[in-house]
Amino acid sequence: MLVKTILAADIGGTNSRFAHFTTGNGSSLEMVETKWLPTTEAESFVQLLEQLRDSSFTLSPDKADIAVIAAAGPVEHNSYCAPPYISWDIDLGRDRSGKLPDNSYLINDFVAQAYACRSPVGLSARAILPGKIVEDGVIGVLGAGTALGKAMLVPVPGQGYLALPSEGGHAAFPFVSSEEFSFRKFYQEKSGRQHITGNLVVSGRGLHYLHWFLSGEELEPREVTARFTPESETLAWAARFYGRACRDFALEVLALGGLYIAGGVAAGNPEILTHENFQKEFLNSPTMGHLLAEIPVFLIDNQDSGLWGAAFHGQQILQKG
Repeated sequence: MLVKTILAADIGGTNSRFAHFTTGNGSSLEMVETKWLPTTEAESFVQLLEQLRDSSFTLSPDKADIAVIAAAGPVEHNSYCAPPYISWDIDLGRDRSGKLPDNSYLINDFVAQAYACRSPVGLSARAILPGKIVEDGVIGVLGAGTALGKAMLVPVPGQGYLALPSEGGHAAFPFVSSEEFSFRKFYQEKSGRQHITGNLVVSGRGLHYLHWFLSGEELEPREVTARFTPESETLAWAARFYGRACRDFALEVLALGGLYIAGGVAAGNPEILTHENFQKEFLNSPTMGHLLAEIPVFLIDNQDSGLWGAAFHGQQILQKG
């Protein structure tokens, strides 16, 4: 295959990341350059693309051989997404003309994270818990930042990998003790929300409410994590909750190919995953503890992982012709 250019994008509520990749010469995938733009400074997706074109980014968006756009929200009809934390939507049928190549694709941001597991950043991910990867097993990926994202990666014989989206972060979080039920009631009263989901617990805002409940201090998430010590009660609870979210998802998708953790909360605070409560909770299953002990857990802490995943997906499409 001749060298082809890939425009990868990861559209987030705060920043929109873009990258120019090249692929060719077998299975190589090379990142040429990246560009970050403030999402809120654009009034539409089209305007964001115009800002990219007018920046120092050397690849004109419409000149790429393929474009893969990852966005934080459910993708409808493979071409439309209304990200919940952005004031505008993305509609490739409406927005692509003259701005992107005809060969353009819109995917969920955690679908991109799933593909990233097979990219260079996934292959160099940090090992958190030991285990044995089953080569044809399903790979699970989840991660917390503003919310909790989930997806899975399924190997397809002779076809590479297929990533499947999930909106499981919107499911109710499983609290299991009287203390935890008290935290749920506190969260409900302070936030005005009755449906306390994984998005609200295993996330930055979850740290805010958890520390408030345990200490009486109402702090921003960054202030909370700045106070983490090995003796921190907030850290101990956060590790237990994160371990539970990972355990349940690993069982739901039977992640024998490994469980990969992405997202800013874990990447910025790996002590959540290395705390003894994380492993204890991840393995805590009276029926499936033996199976969980065989599932390796990894941390992807590269902040460009979504771009690598989008580019990997684009590479697979180009290879299939």
